[in-house]
Amino acid sequence: MSGAKNCPETPRQKMIGMMYLVLTAMLALNVSSDILNGFTLVDNSLHTSIETAEKRNTALYGDFEELNRKNPTKVGEWLTKAKSVQKESDDLFSYIENFKVQVVKIADKDKADPKARKIEGRDNLDAAGIYAINGGHGKILKSKIDDYSKKIFVAYEGNTQKQELYSKIFSTERMAIDKTWESSMFELMPVSAVITMLTKYQNDIRAAEAELVQYYKGMTDASDYRVNQIDAIVIPESKFVFLGDKYKAKIVLAAYDKTLKPDILVGGSRINDGEYSVTANSLGLKKFSGVIKVQGSDGVKPYPFESEYMVSQPSATISNSDLNVVYRGIVNNFSVSVPGIAPENIILAVAGGKSVQRGPGKYEISTMSEGEITISVSAKVDKAVKAMGSGKFRIKKLPKPTAYLVDKEGSQTQGGLMSLDELRSATMIASYGKDELVKANFRIVSFTMIVDGLPTANVSGSKLDQNFLNKLTKGRNLIISNIVAIGPDGYNQNLGSMVFRLA
Repeated sequence: MSGAKNCPETPRQKMIGMMYLVLTAMLALNVSSDILNGFTLVDNSLHTSIETAEKRNTALYGDFEELNRKNPTKVGEWLTKAKSVQKESDDLFSYIENFKVQVVKIADKDKADPKARKIEGRDNLDAAGIYAINGGHGKILKSKIDDYSKKIFVAYEGNTQKQELYSKIFSTERMAIDKTWESSMFELMPVSAVITMLTKYQNDIRAAEAELVQYYKGMTDASDYRVNQIDAIVIPESKFVFLGDKYKAKIVLAAYDKTLKPDILVGGSRINDGEYSVTANSLGLKKFSGVIKVQGSDGVKPYPFESEYMVSQPSATISNSDLNVVYRGIVNNFSVSVPGIAPENIILAVAGGKSVQRGPGKYEISTMSEGEITISVSAKVDKAVKAMGSGKFRIKKLPKPTAYLVDKEGSQTQGGLMSLDELRSATMIASYGKDELVKANFRIVSFTMIVDGLPTANVSGSKLDQNFLNKLTKGRNLIISNIVAIGPDGYNQNLGSMVFRLA
């Protein structure tokens, strides 16, 4: 490499390299039978560990399958991940097993043990290099180990301790500066040593598989009982129930797992899907109690609960916000409520008139009918519409207003001193005045102007007759009588008379 000239070896690296060469030379000259026997002992011990791990893993997968059978919604996702780990582990384990068999075949030829356990050419220094390096299988093995290591790393996302541990266990970094991992593993290495190292990788695979599957199994109940307090809670659709209707409530655990189906008993009777339903056959306060039984890791735990609800007759409260009658031709403001029913679930119908909602429980009702109107109230209850009650209201004509003359300054008067100029600019109106209880707009239809010694003037509209005013002099009395006004109810009202003295 071009960078090698700029990075000379340190004395320590030179010493390691020299020791490696000496070791290789010693192995090439003579590998003692004691060393080879040692490798065989280690290999046999590793096989025992592998067999134990495989039995443990088989039991672990069986437990996992049983959990999934009981609660597939909760366990299914994690079991899928565990099976993926199982397949990836089996694939790498099998590849290494075949790798060992092929190396032994090169060393022992026709006498090769198909299980690569009994090896005659244990001291063979060429077989591993021929298969791994010359055949290119060492690079493939390295790639597979790297892939497996990466998958373990990702599986333990957030757990840096586990990531570091398995990165070291499955590391394929260079063991020497001038040698690749596969060269260090297989070049001029006795078959017995190579087989033992590969068996160690197989043992590491089964151990990693077991720990990761156990980790996934633990995740299925990672949130079970991970709270400071667990309470049984009754969540009713409504605590107000009308006679003949059903009371319904959800009974759950606070901080509960929605995939868990506990055993719920109310009054000794089991209920399904956590929904308690009973027909209300009598009025008054009703109480009930029960228990939720939950299967935990330490046995069945009971969680008692109790609740209550009120049964009442269907009723509606209807009130006129202004007066106790409905006036013809104007907007009458009403407030409507039903105990236990939200305002948005109230429906209003007016026979003989119409209504417009102006806010929660607020309505404007108007009519041009005679006699009476009927206001009916319904409510949406459990996705159905139920009648809540009705009321009848008499329809009345609007109260008689008062006639006023309004000058150009806006001042109102019903009589007294006024100048001729003030009378010329004045306009006649009809209203309920400042203390009005009902809002209604009236229009002056006609009136009569009377002055002693002058012909009577009949006037239409709200302005005084200017020609008649021109005939008047100071000190004379002007009588305005027969004042007729019409309101929004369509009725004409006679408002009496007013007397003014010309100032």
